[in-house]
Amino acid sequence: MSYSFEYIDIILLAMIAGFIFLRLRGILGKRTGFEGKLSSDFKKEFPKSFVKEKTKNLNFDDTAQKEFLDGAKIAYETIITDFSDGDNKIIKSKPLLSEKIYNQFIEALGQREAQGHFAEITFIGVISAKIKEHKKIENNLEVTVDFISELITCIKDKDKKIISGDPEKIKKVYDTWKFSRDTRSASPNWYLIDTIT
Repeated sequence: MSYSFEYIDIILLAMIAGFIFLRLRGILGKRTGFEGKLSSDFKKEFPKSFVKEKTKNLNFDDTAQKEFLDGAKIAYETIITDFSDGDNKIIKSKPLLSEKIYNQFIEALGQREAQGHFAEITFIGVISAKIKEHKKIENNLEVTVDFISELITCIKDKDKKIISGDPEKIKKVYDTWKFSRDTRSASPNWYLIDTIT
């Protein structure tokens, strides 16, 4: 692939990242009290009943599930796209990740960097997102979501030689992600706590 095509890819990825950032900012709003970190809450994606601190019986009805999925799809796209960025600001600032997932992602990024590899990921879109299971465990509501998406992915070495994947082929990806939220908290934040690819 010529350098001109590589520059076009970089510009396209930058445009996509910019669009996602603006969309996230519009939907998730601004965080107060934690300057410098991207907002992790899905506040505008959930009914007011979700943010009541003392809600005992959380009503996760059809409307709430649809609103949850809207936020979950944005989080899914954001995390996957950020995994291909050079600075990985969203992953490293941990606004959407549990401690377990954060450590797994940091380890994978460290291994990739040590090998001199980098990922190019173009997110085409989410084909479907369906709630597989939702349950309350003690004070946490856990929601498992099956995602089907389309991506263009490839791994390159420091000389830009392709190690795996195809920069011109759209691949259908099946993922199962689990999100969790503390129902005792007034915070509407949801966190990714597990991934099954």
